[in-house]
Amino acid sequence: MVRVEEFIISSANYVPGYEIVETKGFVYGLTVRSRGVGGQIGAGIRSMFGGEIKEYVSMMEDTRDEALQRAVEHAVEYGANAIISVRYDSNDISDIMQEILAYGTAVVAHKIE
Repeated sequence: MVRVEEFIISSANYVPGYEIVETKGFVYGLTVRSRGVGGQIGAGIRSMFGGEIKEYVSMMEDTRDEALQRAVEHAVEYGANAIISVRYDSNDISDIMQEILAYGTAVVAHKIE
């Protein structure tokens, strides 16, 4: 498994200092999460008083990381070493479930000497 930290990821259409030598195709990582009952109760109480709802922030950070990791794994299957034009999309599936999609274009990028 390739770690996200070891993979080239760019929200731009290029990677500074690299030449895109091959486009492998569209890749994505998808995950759906739901906060457990305890987290929902804690978040419900916190929402009554306003402010940041840390239970959901933590869940969404973990979910986003998981979706990006899955996109990287998809890109590796294509033989890519980078993903450009990376974007995230998020949708509610129900009152308690959230879908996160990370997507982009898998490419082979070579460092410019």
